[in-house]
Amino acid sequence: MRTTQFFALAAAGVLATAGVAACSDSDKGDSAASGGPIVVKASDTSCEVGSTDLGAGTATFKITNSGAKVTEFYVYADGDRVMGEVENIAPGLSRELHVELPAGTYQTACKPGMSGKGIRGALKVSGSAQPLTADAALGDATDNYQRYVKSQTTALLDKTEEFVAAVKAGDVAKSKALYPVARTYWERIEPVAEIFGDLDPKIDGREEVIEEGMEFTGFHRIEKDLWQSGDISKDGPIADRLLVDVKEIVAKANAEKLSPLQLANGAKELLDEVASGKITGEEDRYSHTDLWDFAANLEGSKAAVSALRPALQQRSPELVTQLDTEFTNVEGLLGKHRVGDGWKLHTALSKAELKELSDGINALAEPISKVAAAVAK
Repeated sequence: MRTTQFFALAAAGVLATAGVAACSDSDKGDSAASGGPIVVKASDTSCEVGSTDLGAGTATFKITNSGAKVTEFYVYADGDRVMGEVENIAPGLSRELHVELPAGTYQTACKPGMSGKGIRGALKVSGSAQPLTADAALGDATDNYQRYVKSQTTALLDKTEEFVAAVKAGDVAKSKALYPVARTYWERIEPVAEIFGDLDPKIDGREEVIEEGMEFTGFHRIEKDLWQSGDISKDGPIADRLLVDVKEIVAKANAEKLSPLQLANGAKELLDEVASGKITGEEDRYSHTDLWDFAANLEGSKAAVSALRPALQQRSPELVTQLDTEFTNVEGLLGKHRVGDGWKLHTALSKAELKELSDGINALAEPISKVAAAVAK
């Protein structure tokens, strides 16, 4: 559900490559059986998946967009629980998705225009395979990252409660001050939050959700009222609903058992978020507090990679070195725009400064795109 601009397309191009994951011995269709990824041919009207009967374990999908619209590809479990996703596949480009799938029934979906329920198809996974977490380093990575998620969800709930109280009290100044702070904790773990169906758009959906038949609620609805009209006198029910939804996402996130590939894919998704919403100024279009989100996405991506670091050091030490270099570079570029405990408004940055940040994100996106393949070795 991300509106796409120049920077999103640039990031999609950078992220177009990734390695091939290992597969189980079960039959995975022609492309997978030959050692290659499962080919997905996406257009504006179709989503052709090369194999829809897979063996349990790690699968790799290679999605090529032959349409005119930017698209996304998802693998859903029951209840639209996201097992894996890849966004911002620009026309003419290909992206790969590595996903760990136990036996069960799933759905695949291409989303032309990155909106709606998508063009769906059935996917069956059978048999058994040793989970990636059987590797000690990967098992430790998921445990370590789960502790990070717990720390962020605790702070998210605390700050959302403060934000909601300020909104209900009609305190516009305090609500404005708390808005980007509360969202920091959300943005750090957004890939985890996105797993759970429509909770993400309820909490963090932008106004475009109306076009998809959803009510415009959550952080961005209150943001609009705070900065556009300054009238939050009627936002009490919206604030209450936001808190209920955040409590639900906190409970689900803390109970979720993540796959190492979800960490790897999440690190990449957070950079996609920066490219498609923060650099362009579309995410916080009323408050212009996009750099708070930028920093949080960067920190969340780094936390996922840090959890995976011991495993990556074993599998691809040169990749770890490259990641360290590029994270340091982007942190330095972003640090130029810090103001006190916060950041400059997006509107205060020049086109040259935004391009510098975009170039830094693109340079980091290239090694990040290789993490999932390294984890799946």
